[in-house]
Amino acid sequence: MQMNKMKSTNYRWVICGMLFLATTINYMDRQVLSLTWKDFIAPEFHWTDADYGNIAAVFALVYAIANIFAGRFIDWIGTRKGYVWAIVVWSLGACMHAFCGLATIWQLDLGGTEALFQATGALAVTISTVSAYFFIISRVVLGVGEAGNFPAAIKVTAEYFPKKDRAFATSVFNLGATVGALIAPLTIPVLAKYFGWEMAFIVIGALGFVWMGFWVNIYKKPADQPESRLNKAELMYIEQDNESAEVASVQVDSDEPKIGFLKCFTFPQTWSFFVGKFMTDGVWWFFLFWTPAYISDVYGYSSDSFMGMILIFVLYAITMLSLYGGKLPTIIINKTGKNPYAARMQAMLIFAFIPLVGLVAQPLGQYSCWLPIIIIGFIGAAHQSWSANIFSTIGDMFPKSIIATITGIGGMAGGIGSFMINKGAGSLFSYSAGTCLYKGEELEMSTKLLKEVAPK
Repeated sequence: MQMNKMKSTNYRWVICGMLFLATTINYMDRQVLSLTWKDFIAPEFHWTDADYGNIAAVFALVYAIANIFAGRFIDWIGTRKGYVWAIVVWSLGACMHAFCGLATIWQLDLGGTEALFQATGALAVTISTVSAYFFIISRVVLGVGEAGNFPAAIKVTAEYFPKKDRAFATSVFNLGATVGALIAPLTIPVLAKYFGWEMAFIVIGALGFVWMGFWVNIYKKPADQPESRLNKAELMYIEQDNESAEVASVQVDSDEPKIGFLKCFTFPQTWSFFVGKFMTDGVWWFFLFWTPAYISDVYGYSSDSFMGMILIFVLYAITMLSLYGGKLPTIIINKTGKNPYAARMQAMLIFAFIPLVGLVAQPLGQYSCWLPIIIIGFIGAAHQSWSANIFSTIGDMFPKSIIATITGIGGMAGGIGSFMINKGAGSLFSYSAGTCLYKGEELEMSTKLLKEVAPK
């Protein structure tokens, strides 16, 4: 009785705040390239849309493959150590991008940066190819590390929140993806403009090492936290899904059956999560990687221009509506009494229809650059709301001992979908640009010929 009257601590939200910061850093690290390649890196290395599309596609493919191993690794080593390994690797990969220019100069035995800019013909093609390979290596390291973020974060959420609160907690930390994308266009182009694109990679990459220092001192399993941080009332709230209060101080994983990695693929629930991620993640990644280039190519606003930064800022500000998307299942539960899983399915059905408005984004873009930006913002909010809820279904369907593994399997599916979209996008954009150039030259030749044969 006294236990129920005890005022609960809220340390679980401190942990959720750390997940939010990690996800913010995660998305800022992957955004540096998309915000610098068109206006800063491409002129130096003579990249085409196809070069960037290949780099983005390889990152997505590596991220996809690494997810499946990252999830299993985190289930095996634990969330505390697993998160440290993940953020150290991806922060190292982020910083490596800054040295790709030096590596290209060294590999081709060029005199310096000026030789890169001045190159023409075959040398320019060689520079674009060699530099792209070095960036791919850096993206591989980044992708391997970043693959650990969501499996670890979803597992931590399952450890620190009861089922009814997990979608909202997931939407809170997943908001880091939006905030990272929001901060990035206001900081990265400025860093690149005044200190060089290399410094943008180093500064943003170093944030991960700062986060790691706090994480190792803050995180422990709920039952292992000092009572000054997390008291018994909060622990009982966290463990309310257990069959009885007596097991609140016992690690849940200890009583769960051990499920082998291959066994996970025999469950239909695994494949439902796999398909859900495969069909939807690529859309978010497409907008994340290509919107800055779209604004630059179509409307002429470079990523470091005031208008370019404001457009991206507004886009991701709109996606912050996803915070309410994570709260929707809780509202449905409180109003209808449905179980958490049924409430999540109802919410996800609503979010699934919203991206259909994206079909009018391109036609409306001819009237104002703001119309596609606003539409894409709402699509992003719907996707992030969907994402928060589909992640939470893992805890509804699987024991905590394999949550990271299942999350990794879904992450692999999402990465494959993203690889296909980014690879296809780069090829299509280059083809379209080449076709337009060819038709322009053909029109110019036809006009010239008509002038020559026209009667005087």
